[in-house]
Amino acid sequence: MAAEASSELIPVVTLLGAAVVAVPLFKRLGLGSVLGYLAAGLAIGPFGLGLFSNPQTILHTAELGVVMFLFVIGLEMQPSHLWALRRAIFGLGSLQVAVCGAALTLVGMAFGFSWPVAFIGAMGFVLTSTAIVMQLLGERGEIATVRGQKIVSVLLFEDLLIVPLLAIVALMSPEAAAAGAEGASRWVAIGIGAGALALLVAVGLWLLNPLFEVLAKAHAREVMTAAALLVVLGAALLMQVGGLSMAMGAFLAGVLLSESTFRHQLEADIEPFRGLLLGLFFLGVGMSLDLGAVARHWPLIVAGVLALMLVKALGIYAVARLTRSTHADALDRAVLMAQGGEFAFVLFAAALAGRVIDPVTNANLTAIVVLSMALTPLAVLAHQRFAPRAALSTDGAPMAEHEEGQVLIIGFGRVGQIASQNLLLLGATITIIDADPQFAREAERFGFKVYYGDGTRPDILRAAGAERAQVVLVCVDDASAATQIVEACRHTFPHVRVIARAFDREHAAALVKAGVHLQVRETFESAMLMGREAMLALGTSPAEADAVVARIRQRDAERFEMELNGGGLVAGRPMILGNLRPPQGEPEQACPGFAEPVAATDAGPAR
Repeated sequence: MAAEASSELIPVVTLLGAAVVAVPLFKRLGLGSVLGYLAAGLAIGPFGLGLFSNPQTILHTAELGVVMFLFVIGLEMQPSHLWALRRAIFGLGSLQVAVCGAALTLVGMAFGFSWPVAFIGAMGFVLTSTAIVMQLLGERGEIATVRGQKIVSVLLFEDLLIVPLLAIVALMSPEAAAAGAEGASRWVAIGIGAGALALLVAVGLWLLNPLFEVLAKAHAREVMTAAALLVVLGAALLMQVGGLSMAMGAFLAGVLLSESTFRHQLEADIEPFRGLLLGLFFLGVGMSLDLGAVARHWPLIVAGVLALMLVKALGIYAVARLTRSTHADALDRAVLMAQGGEFAFVLFAAALAGRVIDPVTNANLTAIVVLSMALTPLAVLAHQRFAPRAALSTDGAPMAEHEEGQVLIIGFGRVGQIASQNLLLLGATITIIDADPQFAREAERFGFKVYYGDGTRPDILRAAGAERAQVVLVCVDDASAATQIVEACRHTFPHVRVIARAFDREHAAALVKAGVHLQVRETFESAMLMGREAMLALGTSPAEADAVVARIRQRDAERFEMELNGGGLVAGRPMILGNLRPPQGEPEQACPGFAEPVAATDAGPAR
């Protein structure tokens, strides 16, 4: 009995071990996690070491990873946002599918296939891998960007396309001769699909939120997790029963819950399962690569991979340029989406079952798609490494020109936005510039006038009104750029007071050397506040806590001044924030109940 139990654990341990070894190794080599999973699956699969004999079983289970991934993406897309993307989904998506589908069908016919086989192969390759593209976009942090949203829109359209494509395959089947009976059954299937979709929307609108409210009141965390899984898998099952895509069902469920108060809880509950099953999916794809078929028909497969990826990339690039994307965005989209996808396996399996294609053609087409998926991370890596860095598009971004304000804020991220609130409540006039043109274009929607500009350039600072400002706040999220901005301000506008955000002690020293009037170490200030609150929680009086904080600030300022002097700076240069004395009347000694508070600060450089 124990031997049987241990033998059942061997496949699980093998899968986990392969992923744990391969993924960190490939990420360390800069090749990405997707390629690591694919390589691991190939190594342990039936065409590698032979530790697994049936990768289709794993793929069938692992498809739930893609399902959960689309549910999480759906949670991020409110209906209003999705409606705003309607032109990209149906306009850009349909145009890209039509152009690439026609071009790839011609490629298939040029390889000697009949038009039905060429069409099936082409449309399978048109269906881009949602799992790979979304994973790569997520690793690059571009899902929420304008560029990323266009790619997501096309992926959504392609996922919707699997339903009519499966219907077309059924029509192309030689067994579809009895048109009357088949026609009636097809209308029944359409009705079932529409009914399943309507039922899912109704449940999402009227039942899910009340259900989660009841479960939340029960205060049972594991039940909330079970409910989240139930929503995802239930929506996927409902769409599968209706003959639609499981992934689209999960995505729609996510969209319906995107404005729910429970969306963040749902996302946190789903995330561990999503990541694990998505990795399992990539392992299954790697296992399904038939090296024997590749060896027997390698000229056809290699030529097919190269030709189809190249033609699809050219089609995507042409469509992107036609729809007014920049050269850099079009090229990036072409490289990222030039592969076939997981829905190709579904389409090829349906075509094989309907005898539209034979088993040898199915094996060859599957190998071409899998190889294209494996090559995509390498192609993206090569593009990032060798393609010239794209210049940011400033079209539509307001430019600062002869602006005037009491305060000039450079960088309007987290720090800049918070710092501006005090000034706005005071009634001060402020001018804001940011180096991200997209942010400058969109900030007006939130009531801010943000100008595009590179704060390291004195001419931009002059146009933004630095010469006439009383204070310049440097809030950029880049230590090197912040130092350059301070140097430019102090050299070109020496009369203007400059206050800068410092990332750590080393950066603070660099800002002082650059001539900043006041630098604020973000980590030091937040840590001091946390320490004070902790002392209050332990029963210390506010006066005692302030005395401890003041002594630590004094010692830190003295040490900082000593470090600057040791580096050749003379005392009396710009003020260091935190150089405060104890409150008036308070003794410079440790507070009751505490050890010497400054001892810890001598142990090492405070960041």
